[in-house]
Amino acid sequence: MSTAQPAETSKRNFMMSTEIFEQPNIDIYAQMIFIVMRSYAGEATVPTLDELAKYGRMTDKQAVKALQDLVNHRILTHKLFRQIIGDFADDRLSWAAKGILAFCKDHRMAGLRDIINMASQSGDNEHTIRKALRELRDLGYLEDYPELKKTTN
Repeated sequence: MSTAQPAETSKRNFMMSTEIFEQPNIDIYAQMIFIVMRSYAGEATVPTLDELAKYGRMTDKQAVKALQDLVNHRILTHKLFRQIIGDFADDRLSWAAKGILAFCKDHRMAGLRDIINMASQSGDNEHTIRKALRELRDLGYLEDYPELKKTTN
């Protein structure tokens, strides 16, 4: 028989108002993610997607969907959402939008002409590029690229 003691688990004590329960159209998964995130409020680090899913008792996919819902209801900032899941794990983005985002990350000063020239090598036309840019704008990904954001208005 082993005399090993169970590993100590850290407990999180925090105060929370009931505001999340009063929000219409917020499902239980989004509420759980909100509660877990609120428990991290006093810490310097942001929880990982794995931690949110684990403590919220859901899958990673359910956690991402819940985070998206919180962003859509303007309860969570898009910047924090991207920090948690990364830029390319957002399943709302089309492959064209993800490609443009990857290009922009490597070419911070790229303009619309640069993106269209790059995309012409893949067979995409200007309409497809503008549609992907609008998608990136609508989902908040162009906040770091003000020049591109201007071209989508």
